[in-house]
Amino acid sequence: MTKRRDFIKKSVLGTGSIAIGSMGLSCKYSISNPAPTVDTHPKKDWHTDPEWSKIKYGDWGGPGVSAGPGPMDTVLVKDYAPRSSVVTKETFVPKAKYPVIDCHIHVLAKTPEEVAEWVRTMDEVGIEKSMVLSEETGAAFDALVDLLPKAYPGRFLLYCGMDMTDIEKPDYSERVVGELVRCYNKGACGVGEIIDKGFGITGNTSLTRDRTLHPDDPRLDAFWEKCADLKMPVSLHVADHPSCWTPLDVYQERSPDYQHFNQFGKDIPSYDELIEIRNRTLEKHPDTIFISCHMGNQGHDLEKLSLALDKYPNLYIDTSARDYEIGRTPRASARFLIKYKNRIVFGTDQSRDKSMYQIHWRLYETDDEYFVGRVGWRYYGLELPEPVLKTLYRDTANRIFNL
Repeated sequence: MTKRRDFIKKSVLGTGSIAIGSMGLSCKYSISNPAPTVDTHPKKDWHTDPEWSKIKYGDWGGPGVSAGPGPMDTVLVKDYAPRSSVVTKETFVPKAKYPVIDCHIHVLAKTPEEVAEWVRTMDEVGIEKSMVLSEETGAAFDALVDLLPKAYPGRFLLYCGMDMTDIEKPDYSERVVGELVRCYNKGACGVGEIIDKGFGITGNTSLTRDRTLHPDDPRLDAFWEKCADLKMPVSLHVADHPSCWTPLDVYQERSPDYQHFNQFGKDIPSYDELIEIRNRTLEKHPDTIFISCHMGNQGHDLEKLSLALDKYPNLYIDTSARDYEIGRTPRASARFLIKYKNRIVFGTDQSRDKSMYQIHWRLYETDDEYFVGRVGWRYYGLELPEPVLKTLYRDTANRIFNL
């Protein structure tokens, strides 16, 4: 019982022990270095605004009772954590039903002792292999080879990064391919996470738009083609959750925890333009496997994501860090995962805590309802069929990585 209570207590994935992973690597601002404050909240009584009322309550026209002042008027959104009174089934799933390959995790251990602890956790929760998206090249990549796959053969597979130095020099295309081949010979099985949230894959905010290196840039053509030759899938993170391109005001969908990812008002391509950059890259390099991270940042619109998967055979997606999208639309998400089971790989992109993995098993394997998730949204279990679980957890990854 104690163990189960501990699981439930820790089932909020947004706790302080969770590593945000790649999402924070290319962001200009962080919690310790916040973005400049912009007052986007007009001083008005929103409760008298018909548009606000419709967005908050739908066509009901309001909360159904007369609003009145009280102590909660001083409660801030960032502090609001309602304790639900809903009583539902709570299923504790300590270990995945089938062996799992986590296809999107980062370097979450820096010492042999920490790696050993990570492996023990993997054993306990059912992770067969962890695909580590190192984003490293050169000596830093070589050191990770010794720390992870060499120390635990078969348990860790290592991605390399991309040389992003001196991208405007004439020999860049040759250099970036040369380092890729060197890392491949050292054991790299894939490339990534390559991130473009608008400022290009270097994340250099000082470059003008015409100098920015986006994935469809001709300077990278030889690199992507070499990835195809070496059969190295590329984990590509283009754009971000679309709410990042909306103002930080009363209509912002995500909680203040995520405001430092916001791109609204910056001189970068729009969300739709970035998705088009991804699609052009897919079309230019049909022999290269691109795994579009985080449900392709289209988990909010599965119809459009389906169209992309149908159009581009070399497009795959991972589920990492989009548990909240999957869990809030369980019926549509289950249908999607079933239909495209051969194009989707499992990923976490979070911590190495047991509870983090176990909440995923609860999401995919049970029919539990209305349980605590990240971003302040409640989740609903998908109860996926066993063949889909097997494919999602392991089989698709085995196929595209030739394991």
